[in-house]
Amino acid sequence: MAAVTHLFSTKLLPLRTALLLGIDMFAWTVALLLATVVRLELADSAVDIGRVVPLLVVMAVSHSVAGLFLVPNFARYRIGSVGDAEASTVTVAIATVPIVLANVFLPTQPVPFAALALAIPTALLSMFAIRLLWRRFRDKSLRENSTSQRRVLVFGAGEGGEQIIRAMKNDPTSEFEPVGILDDSSTKQGRVIHGVMVLGRRRDIERVAKSTDASVLLLAIPSATSALIGELDDLSEACGLDLLVLPTTSELINNLRVSDIRPFTERDLLGRAEVEVDLEAIAQVVTGKHVLVTGAGGSIGSELCRQLFNLAPARLIMLDRDESALHAVQLSIEGKALLDTPDLVVADIRDRERIDEIFQMNRPEVVFHTAALKHLTLLEQHPTEGVKTNVEGTRNLLDAAERSGVERFVNVSTDKAADPTSVLGRTKQMAERLTATTAARADGTFVSVRFGNVLGSRGSVLPTFLNQIERGGPLTVTDPDVTRYFMTIPEAVRLVLQASAIGAPGEIMILDMGEPVKILDMARRLIRHSGKRIEIVFTGLRPGEKMHEALIAMNELGVVREHARIFHTIGQLVGEDPAADRWLVSTEETTSASQHG
Repeated sequence: MAAVTHLFSTKLLPLRTALLLGIDMFAWTVALLLATVVRLELADSAVDIGRVVPLLVVMAVSHSVAGLFLVPNFARYRIGSVGDAEASTVTVAIATVPIVLANVFLPTQPVPFAALALAIPTALLSMFAIRLLWRRFRDKSLRENSTSQRRVLVFGAGEGGEQIIRAMKNDPTSEFEPVGILDDSSTKQGRVIHGVMVLGRRRDIERVAKSTDASVLLLAIPSATSALIGELDDLSEACGLDLLVLPTTSELINNLRVSDIRPFTERDLLGRAEVEVDLEAIAQVVTGKHVLVTGAGGSIGSELCRQLFNLAPARLIMLDRDESALHAVQLSIEGKALLDTPDLVVADIRDRERIDEIFQMNRPEVVFHTAALKHLTLLEQHPTEGVKTNVEGTRNLLDAAERSGVERFVNVSTDKAADPTSVLGRTKQMAERLTATTAARADGTFVSVRFGNVLGSRGSVLPTFLNQIERGGPLTVTDPDVTRYFMTIPEAVRLVLQASAIGAPGEIMILDMGEPVKILDMARRLIRHSGKRIEIVFTGLRPGEKMHEALIAMNELGVVREHARIFHTIGQLVGEDPAADRWLVSTEETTSASQHG
């Protein structure tokens, strides 16, 4: 029976339309006859069914015309759903007009007006009742034929929990059966949501799981932080439960559905933080402007281009020295990669004359500078290369931007620039200082944005660990106590855009990355979820690496102003730190000697 009803509901729309029209005709007929009999019996009059027949014919024609031609959604919603009820109500309302007129103008009035007034709501309620009975029977049949439902504890009795419980209850094909709710709020204990009771708090997971025979813990809080997900992951593992999650608030488009339930990922564990930005303020900076992005093919640059594209700049000029990377970013934005637009620019920021030419030709109004050499260990071995790109390349861009009258220049930096101990940190620190120095004399707004590691960027720790797990190990960790900050690339880019809109000239804006993550804990968790037995090998900190990164330097004061997750500090100028200047001069001299040697 389940297969037959499913066929009626989803595959055979014409047959379903005929079925619903038949149900409605039956409801109308019973309602009209019953109301007439009741009215005339009360008046002690004879009942002439034959007089009602012409009105029944008018009813059949008018309701069919309304359902087939005037109400587009008739028979298209799931039977018994809210949408189906709304379509039925509109259809009855339309059909009522000719029925009432026929009752007035037919030679012999078919039914008393009081009977007709009673019949109309009776018919509508009968249609609702028949549809609900159909839906209950169909849902029961489908559930009886389902042998794979998993018993679910829902963590979170808020709006997310209410929506997903309703979705699971209303979807007879769902593989999930909600059997209990957990919530840390004392005011929600004992509450019943769609027939499911709040049975305890976080500390009660093990007890409630045993009493309900649950096999799944569903985190129904779209705004849940990585810390909460990590804690529930540990509790689920201890209780033998599978942990599932819902999309983040920023990922949700409509109400929650059963299909939104998914296993949590490494990104949920490490970089799940809700980032709210002022889109209106950002749009004022970039919408309708000529925007240039350097390093457009990189991890940050490509995501920046994708988000900028949605803000409708007059032009989005994407610059990179890697033509394949430009091909990939154009494909991801436009769905095609013909490489035939002047907005794709192949250039090396080290080439001063080429950069001047690009700025004079394209006249960008806003510049996002993400191009950089970023691999710490490689730059320790080749420091002059870091200076050429991260320092000289940045200087070339800043000078060209100043000469061409750029309105806003955003230098993307790194937490390695705070109290640097590596070539990467020192070169990025100098790029910040060059930006601040330019801001002191130029007319435009020149700022830097500093943040830590982003998840999933090329060569970063997460893809490295996943690759090592896939190869069977070992996982290499520098030190058991080493920690790092993490954020997803989209979240970091949203904050970069926000920072670009609120930064004052010469400022360094530092993104709040949340709590640092212990790399050893990350490695162990990834191994556990892989189901493999993999060794962890400690390699020791490499030259230039820190045990713990800092986002704000010892001599800096970070102040929160317009956005809760963005700190502002004043960037030092070139010449204010003699030690840093001496290091740069000695490295540049080495660079010059290598070029002319």
